[in-house]
Amino acid sequence: MRKRDKKDGQDPEYEYCTNCNANLTMQKGYSSDLPYWICKGCGMMLINPAIDTETDIAWFCDGCGQMLNVQKGFSDNLAEWKCLECGHVNELSEEEVYSSDEEYQLTQNDPYKGLSYEQIDELMRYMTVEEIDGRSDIVLVRDSVDDRLYIKKYLSVYNRSIYEYLLSNPIAQMPRIEKIYESSNCLIVIENYIEGNTLAQLLASQGSLEPKKALAIAAAVCHILSALHGLPDPIIHRDVKPSNIIIKPDGEVFLLDVNAAKWFDPDKADDTRYMGTQVYAAPEQLGYGFKASSAKSDVYAVGVLLNVMLTGHFPKEIQASAPFWPLIEKCISMDPEKRYTVEELLDEIEKIGRVSNES
Repeated sequence: MRKRDKKDGQDPEYEYCTNCNANLTMQKGYSSDLPYWICKGCGMMLINPAIDTETDIAWFCDGCGQMLNVQKGFSDNLAEWKCLECGHVNELSEEEVYSSDEEYQLTQNDPYKGLSYEQIDELMRYMTVEEIDGRSDIVLVRDSVDDRLYIKKYLSVYNRSIYEYLLSNPIAQMPRIEKIYESSNCLIVIENYIEGNTLAQLLASQGSLEPKKALAIAAAVCHILSALHGLPDPIIHRDVKPSNIIIKPDGEVFLLDVNAAKWFDPDKADDTRYMGTQVYAAPEQLGYGFKASSAKSDVYAVGVLLNVMLTGHFPKEIQASAPFWPLIEKCISMDPEKRYTVEELLDEIEKIGRVSNES
């Protein structure tokens, strides 16, 4: 619902924008029969003066987006109006009237839209410190009550039930989720801040890692994945990659982000939504397999990750040397059935680690 001036009828064909004087007939899709038109020159919404309405406010259905002004019997003097197109009951409140299309779009995209005043008040306690990697959807914040640092995320793609589960059942070596809020536009997550450098930052500065360190990180990731896969309803992470791994100053390894995660369903033959980061994502995550994502999908990502840590390159570019390549090759098999389980992979990593230490 947006407040706009009507065209004043200065031209009998109503061809000119009353705001910027642009010739509307030159704009693609324009017709003088349309109930309204958004000028492509200035963005002004223009109500067709042929519409029998006493108001200069254009009312739109929140259900289907159809213009309500043109519906028989409509009046904005009513407290509400049931859309004759879709049946949605719209509240005709002055709070839903916008002075410009920009204001309307800002409101529609507001991450807090639909939250209660109490929820918004709770979120106001988290003061922005900085954006992470220049991203406005991942923000470092400080709690004005306990003075602790947290990460605040605005997620447009997510599985709320996974966040709800981890909120009540935290996994060791993953950031603890403190609160979640679901607005009309996104899921807002407050989680613990883990101080340290991502593996991506480490690789960017060093190129590759010593085998002992690479194996230790791969083993730590396997332990975390084992906890996820071992739940009564297993969670598949689906986005194991260097930027989602943080190494604390004391060497502790944490796995971040369950944005792409899903519950494992053994009866599904394919993923409903293909998710993951290309190169690290298993073929089945991108629609190139004959099965849905499973624990073996995360094993694929660990195999790629290990090759990158050892060589600084993806397996298709440079393959790690023996004794690492046979292990990696099995991890990244096209056929999930031929890959290790995460427990088997952990055993193999530990075996290679012992042999390397002895030699």
